[in-house]
Amino acid sequence: MGRGAVMDQYVRLAKNTIDLYIREGRVYKPSADELTEEMNTSRAGAFVSIHEQGELRGCIGTIEPVRRNLAEEIISNAISASTKDPRFEAVSEEELDQLEINVDVLTAPQPISSQAELDVKKYGVIVEKGYRRGLLLPDLEGVDSVEYQVSIAKRKAGIGEHEKGVHLYRFEVIRHV
Repeated sequence: MGRGAVMDQYVRLAKNTIDLYIREGRVYKPSADELTEEMNTSRAGAFVSIHEQGELRGCIGTIEPVRRNLAEEIISNAISASTKDPRFEAVSEEELDQLEINVDVLTAPQPISSQAELDVKKYGVIVEKGYRRGLLLPDLEGVDSVEYQVSIAKRKAGIGEHEKGVHLYRFEVIRHV
């Protein structure tokens, strides 16, 4: 489960955002007491993952921060995960009570020189060649080897399995469930 797994304000923020956006089409504006200090003051990449009955229903995130703070990152990615993941239809109001939501806050990516520096349970991976970039979060069900983890990330980036000159990065997550 990454470095930590707790039910907390991160998941609540994502859930409240998704509920309001799907029901009313409005962007959630949390009150100050709903946010941790980290959510207000820090910047980090974050992924919001939505599951329904154990199956992926949407997952969108940012590798590095693009918003003013972590709270805005989570709000934006929660809306995108529920409405803009190209693999799925937008979440419907009827589904809202059945959704399981996770928020993964990413550490800054570190360049690595080989796959030997990866561990599928501890590290997520970013593969990059030119403008093509793919990411896979750590500790995902069914991803049991570094080779498979890198292969999926390459496929997501449109990088061929045997292409040369691919740069690798690793990162950790704090997973909020």
